[in-house]
Amino acid sequence: MSEMITADLVDLDLSADTKEAAARALAERMVAQGRVTDLEGFLADVAAREAQMPTGLDGGIGIPHCRSEYVTEPSLAFGRSAEGIDFGAPDGPADLIFLIAAPAGADDAHLTILSALARQLMNAEFTSALRAVGDAESAAALIRGDEPEGGTDSVATPVAASAGAATGSSAADGSTPDSSTADKGAGADTGADAQPFRIVAVTSCPTGIAHTYMAAEALENAGRDAGVELVVEPQGSAGFTRLDPAVIAAADAVIFAHDVPVREKDRFAGKPTVDVGVKAGINRPAELITEVRGKAERGEVTGGSAPTPVERGGEAGEGYGSMLRKWLMSGVSYMVPFVAAGGLLIALGFAIGGYEIKSAPSVMQHFVWTQTDSWAALMFQIGGVAFGFLVPVLAGYIAYGMADRPGLVPGFVGGMIASTINAGFLGGLAAGLIAGGVVLAIQKVKIPKAVRGIMPVVVIPLISTAIVGFLMFVVIGKPIASAQKGMTDWLNGLSGSNAILLGALLGLMMCFDLGGPVNKVAYTFATAGIAVSNPSDSAMKIMAAVMAAGMVPPLAMALATTVRGKLFTETERENGKAAWVLGASFISEGAIPFAAADPLRVIPSSMVGGAITGSLSMAFGATLRAPHGGIFVVPLIGHAFFYLIAIAVGMCVTAALVVVLKGMRKQSVGGTAPGAPEDIAAPASEPKQPVAA
Repeated sequence: MSEMITADLVDLDLSADTKEAAARALAERMVAQGRVTDLEGFLADVAAREAQMPTGLDGGIGIPHCRSEYVTEPSLAFGRSAEGIDFGAPDGPADLIFLIAAPAGADDAHLTILSALARQLMNAEFTSALRAVGDAESAAALIRGDEPEGGTDSVATPVAASAGAATGSSAADGSTPDSSTADKGAGADTGADAQPFRIVAVTSCPTGIAHTYMAAEALENAGRDAGVELVVEPQGSAGFTRLDPAVIAAADAVIFAHDVPVREKDRFAGKPTVDVGVKAGINRPAELITEVRGKAERGEVTGGSAPTPVERGGEAGEGYGSMLRKWLMSGVSYMVPFVAAGGLLIALGFAIGGYEIKSAPSVMQHFVWTQTDSWAALMFQIGGVAFGFLVPVLAGYIAYGMADRPGLVPGFVGGMIASTINAGFLGGLAAGLIAGGVVLAIQKVKIPKAVRGIMPVVVIPLISTAIVGFLMFVVIGKPIASAQKGMTDWLNGLSGSNAILLGALLGLMMCFDLGGPVNKVAYTFATAGIAVSNPSDSAMKIMAAVMAAGMVPPLAMALATTVRGKLFTETERENGKAAWVLGASFISEGAIPFAAADPLRVIPSSMVGGAITGSLSMAFGATLRAPHGGIFVVPLIGHAFFYLIAIAVGMCVTAALVVVLKGMRKQSVGGTAPGAPEDIAAPASEPKQPVAA
């Protein structure tokens, strides 16, 4: 294994003035050493990671990093800036810049060393030595942890020596805390038999290389200073060593500092918990320890659960609107598969057996293996059952997103009540939010330690379900049902220019964020209309307009990369080939790589094409009974030929606009190809497996 950093990867006079320029300068050194094969592709991956969360840390440190297919071996490049570079840290610019590059399939040993560096960055002696070092060779040796000339220890724990600590803060066998943790507890005892306060913590970040281990180190140091016994389970890219169940059981409180779901989270159920982002674990560990001790003193507990789409209610300073959006998207994301499965089965039932199939007797009473009508009835009735879950699932997982597993029971029950009283999707939204709020309120009540263990399984479900059921049946159910009926009647009355304008609006929404919250609002609005056994003609027109508009962006990007490939990078041209299939399948996310790299040109162009397609679909009177499927459900579409014309027009308009705007940009920068420095600042997130709709 070659050395991870050499003098050639060190720049002690880094002259860059932006984080993008700094990343480029250090990445060029990696390219020169053969450690990175594609500079622009690697920088796009760095920018995508930076877009997820700024990599600046308190203390003047910047750690841009990523895993990339363009990296041949795990590598570090170090730059020292005299003026400082803004990496988004709260305390100002960074003067110590570490570019961490890991291959997409890096082995555990390499990742362990990278993780050890992350821990060392929390060591003041280490960073002070880097600021004072006078030449590149000495800086590289310091980072590697080589023995200094003369045998003098300039840094307490060199990176190479501390690599073992990066694999986890518990002992290798998981039986007891490691020696550093034992030292923490030693200072906590005020008497021979005094029992220190015990905390277990989990840290994780999207890349699992840097922030995960820096947060672990910060929490351990803060725990030692506070005189508590604190054990951390870092869940990094190299895997993780599970804490001993006995250690978890004995803990008085839990800290989660994470930006990706905590694995096996239900191990920590029934304990006072602080749940924050990973940077909070780095920047304010002492505050987290104080906060969780206060919760333990007040008897506040959290249910603990398997990972959910919304792992926490929100960071400090995050607005209620942002948290509300997360909660609602949690419900929608779980509801969509039920919509797709149920809707397609119902549509196939109609296609095979005709619309009279809805009056067929139950297949439990009559099913003939050789009759197509029996199979059509079977599909229709299975789809109807799947559709019956829509509102309960929506409500249940909104509550799940707010309050984790204890929110499921009151959420599902409230959603089922909404279906029973014909309150529809509006009732489901209200039931989910009420259920989550009730559970969160109950969890704040101080309770005796003896009954904390049964709170998540017995007490919280019982009380919250009773409250939600009362509110839905007696207080708010009837008004919401009336509002739902009024909205349905309004949709049924749409015609002419009003319908065309609605189609344009839905088209704009579908193309605004390509699978994001606005897109999902339009999609949920459309599916709500057809999620009944006998949807109205207006509801089916809305569904057709929404799906047509959602297909436009990826198809348009595929067309643009085909007709004017020189305007796009090689990676974008490859993405364009996949976009044909994604667009045809109604997966709007197929356009995200293009929008992330060039949002000011791609998104407005997509919105124009989507609006045209939505309005044309409405004008042509196209209808759709299936909530998904793209071109594969064309036989189920009313006025299918004109429907395809509407999609083709929108696709061509969007592709033409993108080509013209990119061509103008290329001329304005003197022929610089996309992917040059001007483009690197844009986030370049390219999801490998887009989700539907």
